[in-house]
Amino acid sequence: MEQLIKTIVQPLVDFPEEVSVIADESANRIVYKLSVHPSDIGKVIGKQGSVAKAIRAIVYSAASSHRMKKTYVDILD
Repeated sequence: MEQLIKTIVQPLVDFPEEVSVIADESANRIVYKLSVHPSDIGKVIGKQGSVAKAIRAIVYSAASSHRMKKTYVDILD
C-alpha cells in the first residue's frame, strides 16, 4: 500500500525524492503517514482538500479488498 501511495503522490510534487510513507499498524487499524517536502504540501492537499480526498478514496478502496482493518491516510506537516 505504501508503494501505491508513493506512485500516486510522486508525479504531483516538485520533490518526488522526499516523498515518504510510514505504516503504523495496530490491532484494528492501519495509519499511513505521508510526508512530503514542505513546499509540496499544498499540491498534495489541493483546493479544499480535493486531491487529498481522491488519494484517500483510492487507498481506502484498495485496502478494503485486502485487509479487514480500518485504513487511514494522514498527511504530515
